Amino acid sequence: MNILCGYNVNIDSVYRISGIEISKLLEAFEEVEILNKIKNPPGKIFSESDFVAGLAYCMKNGYGAEWLVFEQSVFEFLKTRYFGKSLIRMGGNAGIMANALSQLGASRVIPNVAVPSKTQLSLFSKKAIYFPEAPTQITENERKEPEENKGAFSSSQEPIHFVFDFSEGATFSLYGTEVRVPRENRFIATCDHLNLRLFVNPAFEQYALQHACELDGVLISGFHLLLENYRNGLTYETILDDTFSQLKNLKTKNNRLRIHLEFGHFSSKKIANSVFLKFEKLSDSFGMNEDELSMLYSLHGVPEEGLLHMEADAISNAAFRLASRHGLKKLMIHTREFVLAVFKNDFNSTPDSEFEMGESENPILQRAVGEKLEALRFGVKCAGAYAASGRLEGREFVEKEAAKLQESPFGKKRIEAFVKAFDGKTFGQGAYILRENYIICMLPTMLSRSPITTVGLGDTLTAGTFLRGLELDVQA
Repeated sequence: MNILCGYNVNIDSVYRISGIEISKLLEAFEEVEILNKIKNPPGKIFSESDFVAGLAYCMKNGYGAEWLVFEQSVFEFLKTRYFGKSLIRMGGNAGIMANALSQLGASRVIPNVAVPSKTQLSLFSKKAIYFPEAPTQITENERKEPEENKGAFSSSQEPIHFVFDFSEGATFSLYGTEVRVPRENRFIATCDHLNLRLFVNPAFEQYALQHACELDGVLISGFHLLLENYRNGLTYETILDDTFSQLKNLKTKNNRLRIHLEFGHFSSKKIANSVFLKFEKLSDSFGMNEDELSMLYSLHGVPEEGLLHMEADAISNAAFRLASRHGLKKLMIHTREFVLAVFKNDFNSTPDSEFEMGESENPILQRAVGEKLEALRFGVKCAGAYAASGRLEGREFVEKEAAKLQESPFGKKRIEAFVKAFDGKTFGQGAYILRENYIICMLPTMLSRSPITTVGLGDTLTAGTFLRGLELDVQA
């Protein structure tokens, strides 16, 4: 399988910060300024004090947050102080999914790399990743930056997300007041001006157009990084229009091409809704977690409380409404405990006599459900194996690691509730229901008691499911 991965690829610089370190850091800044910014969080980073206040605010409350950095001086401060002693790993949905696909057996994986620096390229899998004309020199005009970043970042600036993990129970002094961190979480200072506007490397775009007929799939992500407003007049609507045109062009050249759009944590519900509505007809599938599903409330009408509590009826209702109202071919919701997918059925050519059979007797239905659950099961195994080991080293490795894991007890209970609520049918480890012209499948995830990593599990599950789905589609 030949698969394109766009658009957000970056470097994650992960550092676990202690209470002692944040206490010393706070001493270097004015108390009144920091306390004011903790009380009224700026949400963006234009100065070192913004960064320190954001970190202290998250640690004080146990919150997780991601703030964008808009000044070169802050980037230099972070890189000088933390980069050399951090864990450096692949970042960005597209980068993580590209590596997973490469390790899982795709024949060629082509990622969009905004800045193909030595560090960035070294983080990619060595199996099936292909860099067109790598590294391509990109002109200043091609990397024309948003107005708010001009004079702040150079066009060759590596996109680095500085991730500060902190532990529950850590204590620090907030200008004489002892603070205990209520829960483990992370604060991310993101220096990534190119991915903020879905920058496409010209070499990637050229390769896609020239080899469109050789491609099997496209995995796209990174839309959650878009800003509502860019001071130079660029709008997120313009970026969506450009991206849509590029992908539609590929579809025109190759109508067999399968496109999957993976959501992320949007800071703007307006943009989240716009992305979904823009691509609802072009994308063959969408993927998101329960938080991202709740952001689309205006499109499905299911209250977020049930979604965030991962209630089976709430998530299945929201997913079904979203899919059926907008004519989606496939929608996948991946949570920590289970994965649920809504598929448009392919029974239009089924003889009437087969419609008259019971569900358990209908071979076409049974085959369809079996294939859907097989693809989901493979994705679940990949995510479980990656969580438990921090690695993906081929399919035999995945099967071996997954065999050591247990299915989520919570997920299994939710599936029981799903079957009871909708008069569903069990199928292997999962279950399914028929609802109008859709099949809804559900499967528990696989959990490790001592996970090595919790980052990128949704992307890994998506990549594995997408790859196996393509393979099964070809075999059909």
